[in-house]
Amino acid sequence: MVSIYFEPYGGDYYLERQEEPIPQDEQVLFDEISDDAARKKGMERIKPFRVYIKDSNQSVVGGATGVTFYGCLYVDMLWVEESIRDQGFGKKIMEEAEKIARERKCTFATLNTMDWEALPFYEKLGYRIEFVREGYEKASKMYMLRKKL
Repeated sequence: MVSIYFEPYGGDYYLERQEEPIPQDEQVLFDEISDDAARKKGMERIKPFRVYIKDSNQSVVGGATGVTFYGCLYVDMLWVEESIRDQGFGKKIMEEAEKIARERKCTFATLNTMDWEALPFYEKLGYRIEFVREGYEKASKMYMLRKKL
């Protein structure tokens, strides 16, 4: 269920807060940002990608999502079910995402990981720390990584 809170915001406009995103609303933002870049800079549209590992029951047991935009692959999420980790699935997923990026003429890839997640995994794939963001709960750090394609 979508939780929506309304609050007056001048004239005929209002601010709407969604606890569960409405896909059509997100698509408006995505399309308008892409269109603006095309108009102002002649950029290609932002394109999402999805790569999944599925088992024999067609259940998702791993995958990655993100976008390619302005010559960059951005991996937003990568996850592999714990029971099948350390078997090369994460590497295969990332290789496929990078293949998509090259097909779309991207020259670099970027992603982030928290200090308890997968920094050594990404470093083995050739990603390097671009910068570290601190200030998260429990003294956690976020590593922003980059790789030339």
